[in-house]
Amino acid sequence: MKGRIIFGLMCFAVLAFACGPRPATGDVAGTVHAARARASSGVALTSTLAVVGNNNGVTLAFRVVNAGSKRLEVNFPSGQTHEVIVVDSLGNEVWRWSKGRMFTQSLQNKVMHQSDTLDYDALWKNAPAGKYTAIATLASENFPMEQRTDFVVRQQ
Repeated sequence: MKGRIIFGLMCFAVLAFACGPRPATGDVAGTVHAARARASSGVALTSTLAVVGNNNGVTLAFRVVNAGSKRLEVNFPSGQTHEVIVVDSLGNEVWRWSKGRMFTQSLQNKVMHQSDTLDYDALWKNAPAGKYTAIATLASENFPMEQRTDFVVRQQ
């Protein structure tokens, strides 16, 4: 009985988060937005997501920086450290970085000293013209982050 109640509450929480307000952002390719995750110890991670269109397609650069003064350990439950998804203006997924990739099922940890960075790049080839939102997530158990950036692909 308890399990059903908890499951129902979790479903409601996920739905409320997914349908909640999103920050207004520009629709120009190349915009960068930042997010911040802070642990109770005062350790801080910041992230940015830059989207740039070029001849090869759309490059999505996700960067996570230890902006705090303390060393921290970022824990990942598998070999997948991040994810990048592109959704259209209706919220439908049109591209996923991890699609067709395989990841190890072993735990991994990354130690980050002050000002250390984790850089992840993804290339979306043959992107059709339209208005999109890129969503990059850090798949960390102890410092989960999500970064969103709106952008437009124009036909050349």
